[in-house]
Amino acid sequence: MFRPRAPLQLAAGYAALAILVAAGALTGLDQWAVDHLMPGGPGTGGPPSALEALVPLYHASWSRPLDVVADVLTLPAQALVSSTLAVVCCLVLLRDGRRRAALAWAAVWLAGNGVEALCKSVLARPLLHRHGLPLTAFESSFPSGHTLRAVLLAAAVATVLPGARLWLAAWAAATVVLLEIDGLHVPSDLAGGLLLAGLGVVLARRLARAG
Repeated sequence: MFRPRAPLQLAAGYAALAILVAAGALTGLDQWAVDHLMPGGPGTGGPPSALEALVPLYHASWSRPLDVVADVLTLPAQALVSSTLAVVCCLVLLRDGRRRAALAWAAVWLAGNGVEALCKSVLARPLLHRHGLPLTAFESSFPSGHTLRAVLLAAAVATVLPGARLWLAAWAAATVVLLEIDGLHVPSDLAGGLLLAGLGVVLARRLARAG
């Protein structure tokens, strides 16, 4: 069903969530998730370096079966890997004569990742803890870039391979779950990534249909 106000509602929801995270209104929920929904617990190091964020699986942990599953399944949502796959999708759309769709997905991909980077650079939440140790990696982890890219990539690939929609949706959902239970993101991060991705998907589809 066509909802003309959907982009505005998603944008407002994302902005409201960002304000709540920065104000500490969701700290209790995120702390509960750290204590109860992360088997083995999150790492106590700082946020990933630029090299770790850019290079796939750089310093990835392989010590637990859960780490191995998470590393493999979330790899397509890593920044460099997912961007490469997104470029391939756009090139296929261009080859098929779907220029408007290709440009729409390219614009949304760049804008979404830009918003993610901006928010992580300016927004800081109150510290979370694990057994008394501060989890500084979560201090500026809103929104989850892996969640954003997983949903955007699944939707973009589905425009090229509509028959794979169910598999793509299942992979995106599994990625979001693994980001939580493997200790990589807290619920507010995931919610922010989902809202931002939802906004991107709606805008890309509308831009592709425009005119």
